[in-house]
Amino acid sequence: MSATARKTAPLPDDIRARKGGAPLVSLTAYTTPMAQMMDAHCDFVLVGDSVGMVLHGLPSTLGVTMEMMILHGKAVARGLKQAMLVVDMPFGSYEEGPEQAFRNAARLMAETGAAAVKLEGGVTMADTIAFLVARGVPVMAHIGLTPQSINTLGGYKVQGRGAAGEALMADARAVAQAGAFAVVLEKVPEALADRITGEIEIPTIGIGASAGCDGQILVVDDMLGLFTAFKAKFVKRYATLGEQAEAAIADYAAEVRARSFPAPEHVFADVAPEATS
Repeated sequence: MSATARKTAPLPDDIRARKGGAPLVSLTAYTTPMAQMMDAHCDFVLVGDSVGMVLHGLPSTLGVTMEMMILHGKAVARGLKQAMLVVDMPFGSYEEGPEQAFRNAARLMAETGAAAVKLEGGVTMADTIAFLVARGVPVMAHIGLTPQSINTLGGYKVQGRGAAGEALMADARAVAQAGAFAVVLEKVPEALADRITGEIEIPTIGIGASAGCDGQILVVDDMLGLFTAFKAKFVKRYATLGEQAEAAIADYAAEVRARSFPAPEHVFADVAPEATS
């Protein structure tokens, strides 16, 4: 389904206009069925590069490719009619410079129907964000814990504590001034997230930040209990579908081995029912 078909979906300017208003709701999605389930409940849906870890078993997001993001972006687009679609730019697709970023962002939007892209980085990415926005590519920024930079950040650590808070504040100001329509704050101390939210003019989307942010996002497989390799402090499990699925699979395996499945109601007779009526 193309972006044109999703006429009721908000645009990036609509998201920006929600600053200080009713909280924005977002989740990640990687498949059509999941997108369909969240469409009526989310303001925007993100195809996150977390797909590499959640669905492909990669150890981090660094191995995610443009082709993977486009594949899953197309799948999610087919499931959305109301929510806005945002797609992550994968590692290595934009850091080289603004021109590289534009080529890949334009490809993501053209091939998936996304209304916007998301990229990681603050002050260092401000020029790239401005370049993209000036050329018609809406950008959602992402600062704080930026998973594509875990090798330089020393792992999945809280960002912005103590003196580092001023640097993160500078990142927030930089992406807002560069033209980003919103910014994700990941794994940021609550007080700092509240300060950023109060001082910049674009919506903040928290993930491990503060309830005072302008919106929230979680990885859907985390909050449903489907991805259980690890659980971050900021994740609330709203269901335990992974446990339920494993139990169901165990029941199926036991019935197959006991030859109790398939039962008579699951198999076919030699004569079609309509022939015997």
